[in-house]
Amino acid sequence: MCPMNVELHVKQKVTDCVKALYGSEDAPLQLQKTRKEFEGDVTLVLFSLATLSGKSPEEAGAEIGEWLVANVPQVAAFNVVKGFLNIKLSNDFWLAQLAQIAEDESFGRFPPSGKTVMVEYSSPNTNKPLHLGHVRNNLLGYSLAKILEANGHQVIKVNLVNDRGIHICKSMLAWQKFANGETPQSSGKKGDHLVGEYYVRFDKEYKRQVSALRHTGVAEDEAKRQAPILLEAQNMLLLWEQGNDDVFDLWEEMNGWVYEGFDATYKKLGVSFDKTYYESKTYLLGKEIVKEGLKKGVFFKKEDGAVWCDLSDNGFDQKLLLRSDGTSVYMTQDLGTARQRFSEYNFSELIYVVGSEQNYHFQVLKVILKKLGYAWCDSINHLSYGMVELPDGKMKSREGTVVDADDLIDDMIATARETSLELGKLTDMPEDEQQQLFRMVGLGALKYFILKVDPKKTMLFDPKESIDFNGNTGPFIQYTFARICSVLRKAREQELAPSVGAADLGEREVELVKNLADFPQVVAQAGTEHSPALVANYAFELAKEFNQYYHDIPILKEEDVAVKQQRLALLEQVGKTLKTAMELLGIELPERM
Repeated sequence: MCPMNVELHVKQKVTDCVKALYGSEDAPLQLQKTRKEFEGDVTLVLFSLATLSGKSPEEAGAEIGEWLVANVPQVAAFNVVKGFLNIKLSNDFWLAQLAQIAEDESFGRFPPSGKTVMVEYSSPNTNKPLHLGHVRNNLLGYSLAKILEANGHQVIKVNLVNDRGIHICKSMLAWQKFANGETPQSSGKKGDHLVGEYYVRFDKEYKRQVSALRHTGVAEDEAKRQAPILLEAQNMLLLWEQGNDDVFDLWEEMNGWVYEGFDATYKKLGVSFDKTYYESKTYLLGKEIVKEGLKKGVFFKKEDGAVWCDLSDNGFDQKLLLRSDGTSVYMTQDLGTARQRFSEYNFSELIYVVGSEQNYHFQVLKVILKKLGYAWCDSINHLSYGMVELPDGKMKSREGTVVDADDLIDDMIATARETSLELGKLTDMPEDEQQQLFRMVGLGALKYFILKVDPKKTMLFDPKESIDFNGNTGPFIQYTFARICSVLRKAREQELAPSVGAADLGEREVELVKNLADFPQVVAQAGTEHSPALVANYAFELAKEFNQYYHDIPILKEEDVAVKQQRLALLEQVGKTLKTAMELLGIELPERM
């Protein structure tokens, strides 16, 4: 049985009160949590009720408070501060809440909603390895999927691999020119890293050629367009779309190297997908949609043969859909992919987890789909997240200045190892368990540091700050959970069993129960707002509240057995809720640190 929503419960009782006192059944009621500087649990705003009652806010508040105390057993006391009625709920009410939380095996998770949601994330290009920006994308997408599942939705996690286009041809061409047959096997490099090196190599050669043309008097813009290596890459793309066997075979081989590399990184990061789409397959469907749009008059063709959509009536400019040489653009394949997905899954919502620099793209995608007559386009949403920056600035893939995802994960695990060993508490832990712990802590630090930030915000990633065992970090929450596990282990050794209802709750314990009772609403809000940060920061606040309680209140040293058992029950539920919250973020919690 799920614990009741406290504010909704109080709202219903206040509704009964207003009907009894003033004869109104639909008075507008505004309730909120009582601010910490005042005594109470729920606060009722009185100004509109003062008008209804014909009394001052203070008089109306006193009248309502007295009625609630007399008629609602769960209301223990009240106080009025100017235009606000602060309502204090009884100890029995909070004990009942704790009991319901303890009985609910799926606390924080909702029953099936009947809604199908597709979440697309990762969406890498096969010309380079995953980097720190991809890490934020993958962690956001995977966590959002877990949160939506907790909200009762059927969730389909998908990846769209951008495996064709000019960028991929740049890596292929550079490999042809400069690799001398180098492969992942011959070099010992991960396939995605190897291919990424040749993408960087292409850019260096391209810049060299542009500079050489500039020295012959060619204007900069013209030099950038006429650099021989760029023209070769463009021709390679054309040959690929025409089905040239040699180009296709090279493309297939190099992409195979990259896919193996991606899979290894996904496994290390702890993310997964239910289905993978490939742009090389969906772009053809997109081209068919463009042809249909031309016939319907939704699109138009320019003199050079390029196909465009005029969006001026929608507040945008013209959007290219097919180049003059017939090759497609990202929008082409997104049209095809969207239609294919809806036909396969008939989703209630499709969420694209893509950086904020693509805001315009997804606004235009929805408008074009609507022009084509696809009513389901209104189900499309873009989780637009900010970029990840480093203390020394932005990353650039072409220049090879990115933070590689594999290196980052390895560095985080190494830092976790160093930090954990410095604490000196693992001397009797077997080596294999230590390695698992270092992995959990390193990844927990990385994931939490990224997910605690509002997705819409640009964030600064500081690895040293993220691994701190104090403050708003993953290791702090992991350490809190391990501390709870330690207390419960000692209690079992003393043959003490957690028991709810054995004694009254103290004020500090009531605060913890109030925090616990908030969890389902936090999960619901995180699902609605597409924000794992809400769950992350809830977990931190709960851990912080518990640690202060643990510091101030004796648990196993308490002489009253009934009080001790109830405190253990409270600890157990804090631990379970922390574990559920962190699972929604894709973070593991060790039982010992």
